[in-house]
Amino acid sequence: MKTNTLYPLATASLLILLTSTAFAQSPGDEIIVTGSPLNRSIDEAITGVSVLSGDELLDRLAGTIGETLKYEPGVSSTFFGAGASRPIIRGQGGDRVRVLTNGIGSIDASSASPDHAVAAEPAQAERIEVLRGATLLRFGSSGAGGVVNIIDGRIPDQLPKGGIDGALRVGVSSVDTGREIAGSIDTQIGSHLVLHLDGTLKQTEDYQIPGFASSEFLRALDPDADEGFGELENSATKTSSLTSGLSYIGTRGFLGAAVHHFASDYDVPGGHDGEQISIGLDQVRFDLNGALELDGFFEKIEIFGGIADYEHTEFEGPGVVGTVFTNQGYEVRAEAVQAERNGWAAAYGVQVRSRDFAAIGDEAFVPPTNTQQIGIYMFHEKQLGALHVEGAARFETTNQEVVNSGQSRQFHAISVSAGADFHVSDAVRLGGTLFRTERAPTTEELFSNGPHLATNQFERGDALLGLETAIGIEAALRYRQDGHFFTANAFYTEYSNYIFERETGEIEDGLPVFAFGAEDVIFQGFELLGGMDLWHMGAFEVKVDALVEYVQATTSNGSLPRIPPFSVLTGVEASSERITLRAELDYAVSQSATSAFDTPTDGYGLVNLFATWRPVVDTQVVRFSLSVLNLFDAEARQHASFLKDIAPLPGRNFRFSIHTKF
Repeated sequence: MKTNTLYPLATASLLILLTSTAFAQSPGDEIIVTGSPLNRSIDEAITGVSVLSGDELLDRLAGTIGETLKYEPGVSSTFFGAGASRPIIRGQGGDRVRVLTNGIGSIDASSASPDHAVAAEPAQAERIEVLRGATLLRFGSSGAGGVVNIIDGRIPDQLPKGGIDGALRVGVSSVDTGREIAGSIDTQIGSHLVLHLDGTLKQTEDYQIPGFASSEFLRALDPDADEGFGELENSATKTSSLTSGLSYIGTRGFLGAAVHHFASDYDVPGGHDGEQISIGLDQVRFDLNGALELDGFFEKIEIFGGIADYEHTEFEGPGVVGTVFTNQGYEVRAEAVQAERNGWAAAYGVQVRSRDFAAIGDEAFVPPTNTQQIGIYMFHEKQLGALHVEGAARFETTNQEVVNSGQSRQFHAISVSAGADFHVSDAVRLGGTLFRTERAPTTEELFSNGPHLATNQFERGDALLGLETAIGIEAALRYRQDGHFFTANAFYTEYSNYIFERETGEIEDGLPVFAFGAEDVIFQGFELLGGMDLWHMGAFEVKVDALVEYVQATTSNGSLPRIPPFSVLTGVEASSERITLRAELDYAVSQSATSAFDTPTDGYGLVNLFATWRPVVDTQVVRFSLSVLNLFDAEARQHASFLKDIAPLPGRNFRFSIHTKF
């Protein structure tokens, strides 16, 4: 452990004694979680739901969805430099974590490789939901590890108050000379139409780091390793997005459509043999959403749809095209919600997904493939006094074909889930979920066979892989009363034929070989989160909070690679009507539970400070925010990152932003 992480540990220990996410909603908040077709609030979820919104979302906003969410319970990040970072939920990522925009998949190539960015813009999010439990069956087996749903309001579903709503945010950051501007507006046209417009522009330069780019471990193994100091070379980014949506809002529902363009040009640190790898990403996407309230057996029907044309180009030097990845796909989901009868509620749905994926170029590691998937599912809930029970089931057929050779596989997956929630008292609830899920392997896991320079790997699939099966349990205890809250989540999941990529020790085309295979794996761990009000000081209310999380993933041959370490996030906050001040510690222990060829990481402690001021300006809501991230400029490397030995997290970063709503 680094010496400079010892003094923050004492602070963490003290605050954990005071309380054991912060980041949970306050007891009075009522947020409807769209992850459930039955539109339940966050307080009605049995297990595994968190929502990032409001001031907390504005404070946590980062250039990527993974870095934005990494302080949520059970969430970490793949961190492939400043331009690409996907969420990891309880140690699982890739195809097992679905990233959605307004309930429809991102329709990109982000799950295929950690260097591929998610085609979604966190800066436009109204809220972001992290979902686990039975609601996963709504979105498909590829969300077996969790679902992230970014709700950005591009298709309005209600009339704006006063006929017009809008928001504007500008921000700068010191560590990367970053600047950004994001804005959105909803305006009513006539009696029933609402026009939505939003746009974002962000740009950063190479970011500063506290010391060497190469880790101490890597420098000890290879004295000739690149020892860039003070700045991470090839880590600049530029991102833009533009969206237009139009909705008809009626008395019994709405129907709307939107078109969205997303572009991102970002550098990838640590290219193969010193090459400066960069990626140019471009996506055009069309979305449809509508709902209609009914009378009779069904009270509502709703339809979601998205179709996208996605392309990203990997450059092996300025203007030197290496590999071009494309994905033309669509996803449609239709649902019918049954009217509640005697405490019994239900919903039924069908989902269709299509994906035409190709990688073209000398370093194409996967052949052009086509994936077709059809799923049907249902949810049921019943209230029995203080006991709430729910169940869900899904049947899914997946067809995958290599376009050039005609080689194909077909899979039929059945997944079920059941849970219960018991109100012991007004303040205490006990809940639990049992599930059995099946997941079909992806085309990358089946058919990969080639070099991928951006990740410095030669990837091999296994065309004989079968269904991946998980049997698991999650239990939760919740307490909320008089300014105090505490939640304990514990989970245990046994996987049969868990598919993952492991380094073999072989070298092909000058690259280390990573091969997909299947083993039996056990995931287990917990999240403890809570907070308490301490006292009032004048106009300020002072409170503390903490989040403690741990996950372990083992096979008969040892640990899985890149599993996040035990970590603690704890803070103290003082807030008044106009001013909020917060200090927090983000602490992670060293991770030495590694697989073969995986390298350990040192522990770290990062201190972050936040200050917000809200002056009264007529009818507008204006928010000035100043934050200092990594106050003591400590070196930190995320163990889940493929680049942990060559790309540390940014150093001390001063961020300032102005946000206004009207």
